[in-house]
Amino acid sequence: MYSERPAERLPGAVVWRNTPRPGDPPGRVLPDGCMDLILLGDRLVVAGPDTRALVGHQGAGLPCVGLRFAPGQAPLVLGEPADAFVDARVALAEVWPERTVRELTERVALAERPGAVLQEAALARLGDPPAEERWRPAAVAALDAGRSVAETARGLGLSQRQMHRRSLRAFGYGPKTLARVLRMRRALALARCGEPLAEVAARVGYADQAHLAREFRALAGVPVGRLLTP
Repeated sequence: MYSERPAERLPGAVVWRNTPRPGDPPGRVLPDGCMDLILLGDRLVVAGPDTRALVGHQGAGLPCVGLRFAPGQAPLVLGEPADAFVDARVALAEVWPERTVRELTERVALAERPGAVLQEAALARLGDPPAEERWRPAAVAALDAGRSVAETARGLGLSQRQMHRRSLRAFGYGPKTLARVLRMRRALALARCGEPLAEVAARVGYADQAHLAREFRALAGVPVGRLLTP
């Protein structure tokens, strides 16, 4: 069983928990532009930004709890660029000092509210992001609203080349890929509310329904209809 809720103290982040039941099929994790910090069994793992759907994972079947950061947030916490984690699951002990990770793992594993402990650890390292990094939420908001990369870069006072370099460090991939991922998520939310796919395609900026179908196959790995089946 999977559940999630907004993080209380980390804007834009989500605390989630997954307790698999015997016989559950492997889960399909879609790209979302985010990174996660996950207690998987007895290990803390960083889940990097995905460029394609992940079906199952190392440790699948184990109960786990995680903190999903808002896009661009995790590198400021981890102290490493997002493009170092693309399509990867990396032990936190490879990123932070072993003793720090061991102590945090024990605290999370023993806590009644493990998500709160993950939030505290993230906040302790996040602090007040430096001024030069505060462009990240604005870039995500603009791209998620359907603005072009060129328009988004102009609004931030950046060239497209500058934005591309910054986006690799912040999100793990360039702004065009991030825009594709965010558009797919918008389309899926509308389709799950029952809106016809042709109308969804028009609303979120696909050329037509066939374009929507191609993008879902490329990013989700399955036809959009498979994602709408309960």
